[in-house]
Order: sequence, then C-alpha cells, then structure tokens
Amino acid sequence: MIQEHFAQEHLPTDLSAAQIADLEEQITQELKDRDACLVAHYYTDPLVQALAEKTGGCVSDSLEMARFGANHSASTLVVAGVRFMGETAKILSPEKRILMPTLEATCSLDIGCPVEEFSAFCDAHPDHEVVVYANTSAAVKARADWVVTSSIALQVVEHLADQDKKIIWAPDKHLGGYVQKETGADMLIWDGACIVHEEFKAKGLLDLKQVYPDAAILVHPESPESVVALADAVGSTSQLIKAAQTLPNSTFIVATDRGIFYKMQQAAPGKQFIEAPTGGSGATCRSCAHCPWMAMNGLENILSALREGKDEVHVDEQLRIDALRPLQRMLSFQAG
Repeated sequence: MIQEHFAQEHLPTDLSAAQIADLEEQITQELKDRDACLVAHYYTDPLVQALAEKTGGCVSDSLEMARFGANHSASTLVVAGVRFMGETAKILSPEKRILMPTLEATCSLDIGCPVEEFSAFCDAHPDHEVVVYANTSAAVKARADWVVTSSIALQVVEHLADQDKKIIWAPDKHLGGYVQKETGADMLIWDGACIVHEEFKAKGLLDLKQVYPDAAILVHPESPESVVALADAVGSTSQLIKAAQTLPNSTFIVATDRGIFYKMQQAAPGKQFIEAPTGGSGATCRSCAHCPWMAMNGLENILSALREGKDEVHVDEQLRIDALRPLQRMLSFQAG
C-alpha cells in the first residue's frame, strides 16, 4: 500500500508561536553560518514557505527550485520537498551539497514507476520517444529522452507529435491522458497516479459549485479527466497561481494540494480559496488534499538537516550525467 511508504514519526508536531520563532531564528543563523539556501515547494507547510522567502531562498515548482539553486551562490542547498526534487537539484548542481529535511519523503508517482519495470517497458517499444514527468527518480530520468514539468508538457509533446514521433509517457496517467487529448499525439501511457490529485471527484466539485455558483474551478491536470472537464483553468502549480490573479472571479475552488494556498493568497489578496472535496460525503481519503510526504518537511527537521547533515542527497556521477541530458533538452526547449 502507498501509505506504508511514509512514516508517522516524521510528520510535523504542533509548535507554539514562541517555538516557531525560536526555530526560525536558529535556522536563519545556520543558513548564514553554513553558506546555505533554503528552497521549498509550493506544497510544503506555509511556515516552511515563508521561511524560504524570508531567508532569500525561493518557493516554486520542482524544476524552478533546482534551477534557482543552481544559479544561487550558496554552496549548500536545503531542499524542502520530496526526494526526486533533491535528486533534480543534485543533477543540476553536482558541485553543491544537497540536504533534505528527510530522505523518506517520496512521491506516489516515483514509487509507482520503478526503473527496472519502466526500462523493460521502454525496451519493448524501441520506436517510441520516452517522455517522463519530473516526478520520477534520477534513474527513470536517465532512461528518458525528455523530462517535462506540467507547465511545459503540452508544448513538448506537441513538438514531438508535429514530427510524427510516437511517445512513451510516464508516470502520471491523468496528466498523460490530458496531454494526449489536447495534442492528439500517439502515446503509450504508464499506469501511475498522484494520491492527492486522484482523490478529487467531479460530483464533489459539482456539489460545491452549487454552494459557490460564482466560483471558478482551478484544476491540476494530474486530476481525473472528469474533474479536468469542469475546470475554468487547468495548469501547473505556477499556472494556477497566475489564473487566480488574472481571472475576474473573487472565489476559487482549487483542485490541487492545499499547500498552494499560501502563494495564491499572496498573489491574489482579498480573494477566497476553497479546497476541492476529495471523495465526497463521508469518504475516507488517504491524503485529504495534502501530500503526506510533503507534510514531513518541518522547521525542526530543517534545523536538524543543517546541523547534522545526515539527509544528504547523492547521485552516482554516470547516472547524473545520463539524467542531466533529458533535463537539459527540456531547459533548452523552454529557453527557445
């Protein structure tokens, strides 16, 4: 079961305001003393996001976290997110020390795409271009021709489809289905899903829309097709934040991890953001609109990571070089 892959002892504890202030002060000093920078994903705890911003780090999606870190002068990066994000940072910044609050924080998409099985799948279809989502291990990235984020997936696949390329897509089946429908590309899609986004249900959205008829629905394309079909805007985390700013609505129903509300409220102050339901009335969800592995990132283990350095990310050098190639291809495509 997916739940077996996260440990309860790593979930954050309740902290008093005084404890939070003390931890923030200690972390800020440790970052200075150790020439370190804190980068955090949109889905981490708002306290973590706020501290990253306050100390000169960044809050962003997984690729921008790695790119920001690569361009930063710090010799150490503390990556608050999940393990593949730390690996991506190491792939792009091999000379830097990459620390994580816990290496146990993983991702259902990563877990659901083991490299041995995926390589065999690719080997069975050698005439296909291999496109993998950023939410994969370094080993899976190394097997790919392209790495994409949700913000650029459509453009890359459309580019390949224009060249009549057949595509293997992994690991998220919902995002893959959305991209296939939008581009008309010839795609073989790996059977993986995000445990957060898969829980959103069309019926729950329609019921909530009855309560808030003027609300716009914002949906991440890792959600099921029936949920995507109801959206006023579909996009990556950064694209959904932009939609919250630019759409005229004052209320939004948001079908992605609720950690994004911190940046949405910054970007669109005065607007109301409502969590999309995750399974309907009486449902027992596994994530309840928040990634359990992202929840492992807290102030206490950020401080421990800086002081003890035990959760350091290492990537074999040949594997790093192989994984860098498809990442660079995407970055060059994006820059063009």
